[in-house]
Amino acid sequence: MRHALLFSVFVIASCGLAYELIAGALASYLLGDSVMQFSTVIGTYLFAMGVGSWLSKYITRDLIGRFIQIELMVGLLGGFSAIALFLVFTWLEGPFKLVLYLVVVGVGVLVGLEIPLVMRILKRELAFKDLVSQVLTFDYLGALVVSILFPLVLAPQLGMVRTGLLFGLLNVAVALWALYLFRDQLPARRWLATQSWAVFAALLAGFAGAGQLTTLAEAHLYADEIVHAETTPYQRIVVTRWRDDLRLFLNNNLQFSSHDEYRYHEALVHPALASLPGARRVLVLGGGDGLAVREVLKYPNVEAVTLVDLDPAMTELFATAPQLVALNAGALKSERVKVVNADALQWLEESREYFDFIVIDFPDPANFALGKLYTSAFYRLLEKRLSARGLIVVQSTSPLYARQSFWCVVTTLESVGFKTAPYHALVPSFGEWGFIIAGRQDFSMAASMDAMAGAGSAETSPGRATIGATAGPGATETTAGRTVNAKNMRFLTPETIPDLFRFPADMARLPAEVNQLNNQVLVRYFEAEWRKVIR
Repeated sequence: MRHALLFSVFVIASCGLAYELIAGALASYLLGDSVMQFSTVIGTYLFAMGVGSWLSKYITRDLIGRFIQIELMVGLLGGFSAIALFLVFTWLEGPFKLVLYLVVVGVGVLVGLEIPLVMRILKRELAFKDLVSQVLTFDYLGALVVSILFPLVLAPQLGMVRTGLLFGLLNVAVALWALYLFRDQLPARRWLATQSWAVFAALLAGFAGAGQLTTLAEAHLYADEIVHAETTPYQRIVVTRWRDDLRLFLNNNLQFSSHDEYRYHEALVHPALASLPGARRVLVLGGGDGLAVREVLKYPNVEAVTLVDLDPAMTELFATAPQLVALNAGALKSERVKVVNADALQWLEESREYFDFIVIDFPDPANFALGKLYTSAFYRLLEKRLSARGLIVVQSTSPLYARQSFWCVVTTLESVGFKTAPYHALVPSFGEWGFIIAGRQDFSMAASMDAMAGAGSAETSPGRATIGATAGPGATETTAGRTVNAKNMRFLTPETIPDLFRFPADMARLPAEVNQLNNQVLVRYFEAEWRKVIR
């Protein structure tokens, strides 16, 4: 009996941590800022556990019966917590934070009651020192196991909803096991058994119908038909379709609409790459949808493209789903493209390759995990992998809606020695969007314009001013034999290139701090600015 109860401690510790991780992960997915969400969820949960432990002293009779009922309540509340939060966010949205912390407090208080009751039940069989050491050992072991399984197996394979329901079933299994072990000591055994099996049936039905419940919630969250949805260890991927418009959402944030993504990707790639007639090796960081790679592959002089994207599910989806492959023109299956699934920062630290052109197409710096990819430390790593006359282009959020954030990225690039050429383009799905070209030499607008026009020379023409003090080396190299020009574009033309680099007064430069790894000021700028837009 003692060993059975100690194993129960292992299980209930696993369940308690799982509910905490689910709440933190869902809050991060839906609200952003993973550091803030996990910090507040963990702090609230631990406080609630302390309250539960304090309240346990008021349970003085029928300890085993109360323990079983607490297990059932934890299983019911924790098990359905993920789908409840998901439905509240999609259907009500306003009270989501209130419901989130009510759930966290409720689960925390109940979990805080569990261990003191188990210790009081076991005190007849163990000396106090053995009781404390063994109970806490199994408690911590349970937490360790779940902390490893949750990101590697449970979340990607089962998803948040089914993971929560699975641990709810485990809590009920503990209640049923205790009901069996202490069957001769429970005056209300039949009533407890009825409660246990009723909760077990509800959780089992929820587990079986989890897919339909999730579909119901997402159908309300996304206005269009959902054609693909999956949860990976890194993000929630959803693709929707309305008529011929495909849209990609990562963690509920729109990444592109097929109706106007060409504006974004042409603006991202061509102004800089067209000015580099000698570019042979290209690196794309992020951009697992292959759309930036599609634009790069329009240059026959480019011999090799390396795409580094964290999520293998993302690159696999856009390499195999027929409609998405058609959208990126099969870019990820090109013989010139090598796909690497890795953290960009770690990959850069280990890489020894050099590139003539680097495209940085990361999601916006909405949290610290993404903000590290916009820091001076990250840009120093980039500089080491850039060839002598190479260029970098960075997608840099909106200079209109997040003006200080945009200029913070410019300031950060300049802080590591890059010369920058900021520009912007209108993408209807997003509004005015910003980009930055950076390199050791100044970017030549004239070279870009002449290449796109199919001219035979990149020499500066009247009215085609170079961005920066002087044209950099290579600005006058021939572009003969290259086929990329305005006919290959749906948005850019040689005549419109200069307009991209002109900023009206409401997007003009603002002073901003350098975004460093230890302060991540960009994330604070971004949150503050976009919060005003959303309101």
